[in-house]
Amino acid sequence: MNLTNVIDLPLVDVNTLHLLAAALCSAERGWPVIPLNPGTKRPAGHPKRSCPGTGRCADGHRTPEQRATSDPDLIQAAWARTAYNVGIATGPAGLLVVDLDVCKPGEEEGAPDGAASLAALCERAGEPLPPTYQVRTPSGGRHLYFTAPPGGRLPSSVNRLGPHIDTRAWGGYVVAPGSTTPEGAYEVLDDAPVAALPQWLTPLLIEPSTPAHVAPAPLLIRESVTRRARAALDREVAAVACTGEGGRNQRLLEGARALGRFVAWGEIPRNVVEEAFQAGGEAAGLSASECRATIRSALDWSIRTCRPRDAA
Repeated sequence: MNLTNVIDLPLVDVNTLHLLAAALCSAERGWPVIPLNPGTKRPAGHPKRSCPGTGRCADGHRTPEQRATSDPDLIQAAWARTAYNVGIATGPAGLLVVDLDVCKPGEEEGAPDGAASLAALCERAGEPLPPTYQVRTPSGGRHLYFTAPPGGRLPSSVNRLGPHIDTRAWGGYVVAPGSTTPEGAYEVLDDAPVAALPQWLTPLLIEPSTPAHVAPAPLLIRESVTRRARAALDREVAAVACTGEGGRNQRLLEGARALGRFVAWGEIPRNVVEEAFQAGGEAAGLSASECRATIRSALDWSIRTCRPRDAA
C-alpha cells in the first residue's frame, strides 16, 4: 500500500492514520469502503428519514452502499482529520461475508452460537468450508469472507443459514479489520486468500420469489376489537410492510409498541396483534424468527410501561 501522501499529512494522530491505512488497504483489495462514526458500527452521514435532498442527495437519498468508494483521494479526504471506523460495502466489493455471532446474555445454556450452527450445517450437507480470509470481531465472533458467485446479487440475510448466522452481501456492509469499538478491535484472524463461496451454500441464500413490500391482506378479526384499535393496527401494519431495508426492524418495533397499549387496555387480543405484525414484517422482507422476537419484545415493553387508559 502506498502511504506516501498519508505520512505527509500534518497534525494527524496515530489512530486516525491507522484507520486511514485500514481504509486504503481494503480499497486496494478492490473493496469499496464507507466511513463509520468513530468508535461505532454505524455509517457516518444522515439517514434517509432526515435526508436534506441537497448536495450529493439532490437526485435522491444516497445510501452508504451507493456512497462507498475505492478512490484513494476520496478516502484520504474523508479520513484525513477524523478517526472514522471503516466499513466495507460487501455487495459492490463482490463479497459475501458470513457473520458468526456469539450467544447473547440470557440465552438458554447450551444454545448453539454461530460457529456451532455453521458446523452443524456443514455436517448435515456433508460439505466442508474452504480456508478463507477471516476477521475476529470484538464480541468473539468471526467474519468469513467469500467472493460472491457471478451472475446475480445475493442479498444480506439474518439467521437464514441457522441461529446466530447472518450474511452480508448486497444491501449490507461489514466492519473492516483495524476498526475499534468500546468492546475491542476487529482483527484479522486468518490472512488466507478469499475463497469462492461454496456452490452448495448459494441456493440456501436465495430468497423466495415473493413480491417485495406487498401489504398483507386485512385479517378477518372475529374477536372483540374496538374501532380505534383496529384502525391503529391496520395503519401500523401497512407502514411496516412498506418499509425498505435498513429501517424495517425499527419500524416493526415502533409499530408493535404503539399497539401494546391497546392490548393492555383490553381493546384488542394480543394474538391478533402478533399475527398481523408477523405478516407485515415478513412482507417487508424480515425473517419469521426476527419478526417474532421483535414483536414479542415490543409488546412486552409496551404492556409493562403503558399508562392507564384514563390517563392516556
